[in-house]
Amino acid sequence: MDQDVFYMKIALKQAKKAMEFDEVPVGAVLVNESGEILARGFNQPVRSCDPTAHAEIVALREAALLLKNYRLPGSIMYVTLEPCLMCWGAIFHARVKKVVFGASEKKYSAGVSDLFTSGEVSFNHKVEVTKGVLAEECSIILRHFFEKKR
Repeated sequence: MDQDVFYMKIALKQAKKAMEFDEVPVGAVLVNESGEILARGFNQPVRSCDPTAHAEIVALREAALLLKNYRLPGSIMYVTLEPCLMCWGAIFHARVKKVVFGASEKKYSAGVSDLFTSGEVSFNHKVEVTKGVLAEECSIILRHFFEKKR
């Protein structure tokens, strides 16, 4: 099985945990260069009363505590939904090497993934981006969540 698919399936399990808590079902997993899972996270801003408790931020915080370092060079973030602008900022500052996401989200991501891959903008840190891994599965869980809300 493809490595990206393997870790995205783990991120999807995290997204399902978010849904159990009636949170927007987004899940993330952060791995090191060897493929060892450093941290997992799922959306939990409502239950934690923390607007920054997105899946990506939860995983970054857990990994930083584990490694006792706010920099996470060489790490790869797998997330079921394209990160929002806030999460992209945290990913960038943590020096995550690569982000792999499932479903696209242009409204809240502000097109940041396109900036990283276009080469139009030069940052002092480059983040590799892979889009669309298990995109359909990642989209379905979000769609079902919002359909139940309506």
